[in-house]
Amino acid sequence: MSPINEAITLKRVIISGGGTGGHIHPALAIADEIKRRHPDCEIMFVGAKGRMEMEKVPNAGYPIEGLWISGIDRNWRSLRNLTFPFKLISSLVKAGFIIRKFRPQLAIGVGGFASGPLLYRAAVRGIPTAIQEQNSFPGITNRLLAKKVQLICAGFPGLDRWFPADRIIETGNPLRQSVTQIQSITSSDRSDALAHFGFDEKRPVAFIMGGSLGAGSMNEAVMAIANRVHQSQKALPFDILWQCGDRFYEGMEAALNKLNIPESQRIACVGFIDRMDYAYRAADVIASRAGAMSIAELALVGKPTMLVPSPVVAEDHQTKNARSLSDRGGAILVPDHEVVSRLESELSGLFQNPDKQQKLTESLKGAARPLAAAEVVTAIENLLKPIK
Repeated sequence: MSPINEAITLKRVIISGGGTGGHIHPALAIADEIKRRHPDCEIMFVGAKGRMEMEKVPNAGYPIEGLWISGIDRNWRSLRNLTFPFKLISSLVKAGFIIRKFRPQLAIGVGGFASGPLLYRAAVRGIPTAIQEQNSFPGITNRLLAKKVQLICAGFPGLDRWFPADRIIETGNPLRQSVTQIQSITSSDRSDALAHFGFDEKRPVAFIMGGSLGAGSMNEAVMAIANRVHQSQKALPFDILWQCGDRFYEGMEAALNKLNIPESQRIACVGFIDRMDYAYRAADVIASRAGAMSIAELALVGKPTMLVPSPVVAEDHQTKNARSLSDRGGAILVPDHEVVSRLESELSGLFQNPDKQQKLTESLKGAARPLAAAEVVTAIENLLKPIK
């Protein structure tokens, strides 16, 4: 990690972007690190009206302004695209107003619709600018901004295919302190985590998650496992912690309750997990979607991992994220269309092969970047001259 430049004092910083947790969480991690170093620094967030950042950011204790902006529908016939030019003009005007009023020393973009107008206006005004790209395949907003900004903080290697190489610093993806603390797991922590979800310490646990909104294919795969247990009346050699997503929870829980599952088999179905630290601590093996921030967290957790990329994300970037790990032996990659048929066998195979678990764990931990937030903030501090 680069040393902290103690000659730099940050007084006003704008962070823009959002739309998904994958953009919001690193933005908050960067903001938290700035406040840790510069307690008096004012941080203003700029997001897109109607998107989740307008709720999540204030809940984290930071102010936010909203722009009237959205992406272009990939179906070029969509009538929603007719409003895009008006939204873009409106957002550029408001972004300029926010910058003039707030007078930031620097602006940071984390991807998402709102990042574009704000970073563009900041760059045009000569304000030092940086972007933080979470994925191994960059989003369109950051690709468009790359030639305007002075610094690109990369979550994955290999981004010089899209960005100017001399502006890239590979920092990893910033994680909030509550996540980075997962590294220090004690036996008592794990006991508490198992008890939280109703498990005992006699059987290993597979944690299966499709993201905070859930994933239909992964839910189908777990229900297929549950049905086989019901039909055979034989418990698996492991229990299951299953995050199915809030929108699926009622239906999945009802379907599970209709099955006659042996008492020795525990399948804990939850819609949303607000104590992810407990979930990670309880797990012996993890099956997850391959979002950039999920991968960053999983590398810190260091448990044997199976990645199932979502097929519906832009430009299939989750598959590219997953391959960045699986090619190095850090995870098992299972295509979404194969997860129903392979989930049980892959999990069972891992539990029966301690050597494979160990190799996956060692390679995965090698990708961990626990100091990513600090590296990003040091890099953006270095964009500024010392304030006298």
